[in-house]
Amino acid sequence: MQQDPAPLTRQLRVHRVRGYTVVEFRGEIDIAAAAAIAPYLDAVTARPGSLIVLDLTHIEFFDCSGLRLLYRARTRVLDRDGRLQLVCAHPLTLRVLRVTGLSRLLPPLATLEEATARPGAASGSL
Repeated sequence: MQQDPAPLTRQLRVHRVRGYTVVEFRGEIDIAAAAAIAPYLDAVTARPGSLIVLDLTHIEFFDCSGLRLLYRARTRVLDRDGRLQLVCAHPLTLRVLRVTGLSRLLPPLATLEEATARPGAASGSL
């Protein structure tokens, strides 16, 4: 597994694993963090045919601003014929994903290994 984390912001790191671009969200993802993360996430999701994993393993707090980031990333990746995986095992965040219906569009996987081992799997359909 190649791991060369590059801190882009306090709340975001990007690295490559098995051909996937892994975007790690870290700490508290609120409106201020989302504003800082959005330009980097847009850059990562701009490439056609990208394989992206959004990793929420290291978050402590996640509000509706974070949900908007996930949905925007999903839309951008699918519009460009890419694949997007979500890694999340935190019970409260999973609950928010379920209650909002985002878990149907972007089914969460438990580990990064699971997300990067499934090259044919993609996020839910539009």
